Amino acid sequence: MTSQLKTMLLLALLSGIIIVLGGLLGGRSGVILAFGLAIVMNVGSYWYSDKIVLSMYHARELTPEEAPYLHDIVGELARNAGVPKPRVCVIPEEAPNAFATGRDPEHAVIAVTEGILRLLSPTELRGVVAHEMGHVVNRDILIQTVAGVMASAIVTLANIFQFTAIFGGHRDGEGGGNPIGALVLALLAPMAAGLIQMAISRSREFLADETGARLCGQPLALAGALYKLGQASGSIPMRSGNPSTAEMFIVAPLFGRDGGVAKLFSTHPPLEERIERLRVMAEHG
Repeated sequence: MTSQLKTMLLLALLSGIIIVLGGLLGGRSGVILAFGLAIVMNVGSYWYSDKIVLSMYHARELTPEEAPYLHDIVGELARNAGVPKPRVCVIPEEAPNAFATGRDPEHAVIAVTEGILRLLSPTELRGVVAHEMGHVVNRDILIQTVAGVMASAIVTLANIFQFTAIFGGHRDGEGGGNPIGALVLALLAPMAAGLIQMAISRSREFLADETGARLCGQPLALAGALYKLGQASGSIPMRSGNPSTAEMFIVAPLFGRDGGVAKLFSTHPPLEERIERLRVMAEHG
């Protein structure tokens, strides 16, 4: 199944959640309103999801003069992968992490936090960039970014619907919705969005690890980076962003107390298993 088809199916599924939410809350009128909202969100998430996510994390583009070594790594790995060189951005966060975004390899962006630049050795940083380049090559970046933006929107809408269902009352008559049903679904919608993200992310992380290890030629460098990131990311929380975008990062980020229901779901496979697979790759050349 192509990345474009997967993205379309994902958009349809997440849009369905929005439309059902609208129908339960506002009946026929709610369905119409939610359908229009879903169309706007679909168009916006396809064309602007990368800008939305970068804005969430206050990412700033780095020039080659500001970070020559990082640009050299990105350029080298892009040549190895046979794709255009992605833009490079930095996120003002101490939590060490990184992600790739964009709707295709021609519009790709690799974003790293300030913390990861301080934590990793040059070789380990190269392994991390190679992993993110793996997402670009495998065309995961669109579906992961769209999933993050749409799931974040669903969580926000669900919170609004919960408030409306509890305090907005219920008007009988044609077009009236079911506030009790809306409340139940509003509670379940973030869980559904989280499960969708989890299903997408886990298999793609293994593939990005493998692709990245081959691009950089050093599986153990990526394994060492994952170990360090796992140790640090579990204790340094992200100050900005949204838990609904967690699947985009190379390791699952820790968010503050406002993480909400998204904390219940692991968007990444166990780091121990990822590291072990990379070690096996290194042993077998």
